[in-house]
Amino acid sequence: MTIAVCPGSYDPVTSGHLDVIERCTKFFSEVHVVVAVNSAKKPLFTPDERVAMLRRALDDDGFTNVIVSSWAGLITEYCTKVGATVMVKGLRQNGDYEAELGMALVNRKLSGVETLFLPADPLKEHISSSIVKDVARHGGDVTGMVPNSVLPLLAKAMEDEAGADAF
Repeated sequence: MTIAVCPGSYDPVTSGHLDVIERCTKFFSEVHVVVAVNSAKKPLFTPDERVAMLRRALDDDGFTNVIVSSWAGLITEYCTKVGATVMVKGLRQNGDYEAELGMALVNRKLSGVETLFLPADPLKEHISSSIVKDVARHGGDVTGMVPNSVLPLLAKAMEDEAGADAF
């Protein structure tokens, strides 16, 4: 059994993320989608909210070999804990490779876990969580960029954020 880990912030999960996860399910017997908790970042959604969003989106798509969780430590420690031998990262054309390569080399040094890079679907390579949040903050329509189940949660978060900024 080959176990893969797909780590990310997933703040929020996008259709690009789901594309990479779906493709992973075809190659690996078990795929762990891990919400990486980074104390240096200020996410829009809590780790629990991001886990719930992912579970809902993946349940809606009928994935049976996916486990969703969150992790606050080194992702290599998570990989060791679950017996994963590979991490999978999606790459877009915006410099992701340069950013991810250094992390991949450090992760291999720390734990022996290899990193597999999957190129983004050309129809989705422009989508990122940051862009989704920016478009939503300015009232733009993000339908198709995120799962339908995320749309109302994102709208509510934008309302809450706007209300908090008013004070």
